[in-house]
Amino acid sequence: MPFRVNYHTHTFRCHHASGDAVDYARVAAKAGMVALGISDHVPLPDHRWQEVRMAMGEIDEYTDAIDAARAAVPELTILTGAECEYDPAYHSFFRDELLGRRGFHYLIGASHFIEVDGRWKGSFEGLVSARLLSSYAKQCVRTMEAGLFIGLAHPDLIGNSNVEWTEDTRACAREICAAAAALRFPLELNSYGIRKPWIQSRDGARPSYPWPPFWRVAAEEGAPVMLSSDAHRPVDVAAGYDELAAIRDRYQLVEIDPLAERVAALRSARG
Repeated sequence: MPFRVNYHTHTFRCHHASGDAVDYARVAAKAGMVALGISDHVPLPDHRWQEVRMAMGEIDEYTDAIDAARAAVPELTILTGAECEYDPAYHSFFRDELLGRRGFHYLIGASHFIEVDGRWKGSFEGLVSARLLSSYAKQCVRTMEAGLFIGLAHPDLIGNSNVEWTEDTRACAREICAAAAALRFPLELNSYGIRKPWIQSRDGARPSYPWPPFWRVAAEEGAPVMLSSDAHRPVDVAAGYDELAAIRDRYQLVEIDPLAERVAALRSARG
């Protein structure tokens, strides 16, 4: 089965994806999808982590490209979004500039980086100690509690750092999933990790994401989920649904569509 909606989609502007909004929209429409959200890595006003995101000067081009995709593929509901790392310093920029003045439909939260002793560290490797895993969990919870985001992208990427499921990884997962359950905040089952080769190290192959033990904890805590392809190429915009649905069903996770009402309103207004 294909995705009915996908809110996690990138463009070439992030420097590690290909294609533009219209390219993804055409594939999504051909796959029979109802809605597509374009959510490239957000530009940041202080130009932090610039090598993996669009520049501030590209925002107008980005939104223009999404508008052009709407005109080219009118049968598909296309939403404007962004994937964001949360820092309180960016709160007003996200709320007032992106969601406010620019009218973005939504933002996705993601913990690609964590703050440790006042410095930021990447989250895709090296989260092997109880202290670092706790820092990661706290960054995820802080993102969920910000009140700005529709979901948390690939919360289980701690699998990139850890060969085995341990008490420390379980504690990290439990803190994230308990907060998501309390807030009714969806955690993202993300199929991009399925398309990545496993990370090789002297320890051997490390699991990527989705990492099944994490989702077992999500089920135990009652955390809701959303499914996304996290497409970095147009061909992948509808990829991986069956694999994600199998994990959802295996653990009896409750899937929610955080933008269902918004999509319905947009489709109704369009007639």
